Amino acid sequence: MDNRVKFARGEPRGKTLFALYYFMHKPKLIVILGPTASGKSDLAVAIARFIAHQKLATGAEVISADSRQVYTGLDIGSGKITQKEMRAIPHHLLNVASPKRTFTVTQYQRLAKKAIRTITKENRIPILCGGTGLYIDAITHNYILPAVPPQPLLRKELELQSTEMLFAQLEQLDPHRARTIDRHNRRRLIRALEIVLITHSPVPELKASSPYDLLTIGITRTQEEIASLIEKRLHKRIKAGMLIEVERLHANGLSWKRLDDLGLEYRWVSRFLRGLISKELLLEKILLESIQYAKRQMTWFKRDKTIHWITSEAEALQLVKNFLTQ
Repeated sequence: MDNRVKFARGEPRGKTLFALYYFMHKPKLIVILGPTASGKSDLAVAIARFIAHQKLATGAEVISADSRQVYTGLDIGSGKITQKEMRAIPHHLLNVASPKRTFTVTQYQRLAKKAIRTITKENRIPILCGGTGLYIDAITHNYILPAVPPQPLLRKELELQSTEMLFAQLEQLDPHRARTIDRHNRRRLIRALEIVLITHSPVPELKASSPYDLLTIGITRTQEEIASLIEKRLHKRIKAGMLIEVERLHANGLSWKRLDDLGLEYRWVSRFLRGLISKELLLEKILLESIQYAKRQMTWFKRDKTIHWITSEAEALQLVKNFLTQ
């Protein structure tokens, strides 16, 4: 029996037939998520190769859901997958924006939806993979995101407050967002406050329905495992040239302030390069904040009760096979 995903009886011809199919059937979408350093990218590639090998569809392609991997030049510090690691699996939403300008969730949503339509049209399976919860939810639950333009006067007022005061205000106005945001990132705190103060609305709760037929797979690790993986990854990135990468970004016109805003590795490496902290403190800060970030990611993901949490690749592949042959 041919278990491949098909467009009705055979593949449709032309845009009209594809549009008709698209609106009559929910396209299948596989989501791979989990905390930082948990192995999401490797699992997504393994699943894509499994789909092709098992002939469950004509193939699969990966769409990144990472708020820093969208930027060109942020490679080592963001953990961007390399061409070799992709193993010939097409990847989307990498290197689509200049780090000199902020890339918004709305921009991500538009490009990711376009990629999903293109992949589905080719009778291939889109795999959304990443750890940025807001990016994932913007796709899987089709959030209508508030188009809040920058508010110069409000921003000036917020800029006068300390980082601690900004976080305390967000905690009061949008407790859930406060639990998942980087509390040291002034740019993100100000933007979050800007949105909630203008819209008078916190981050929306997940809706029960989705425009996609979803299989959401979450990688679960113990806190000890995550801490160990983060530490190993940090030393690997230092050895791979992360400090040189940040030096090059600054030499190419990326300001120290912007590097600080990009958070985690980029924040602390830029401070080290300016002589503000020691090498020991650099490693300590990146390790600590990465572990805290992993906890915030899990806080976000735990809102979604449809996630299938797995501890092995074999579990994931079985879920995928069942999903695509049902």
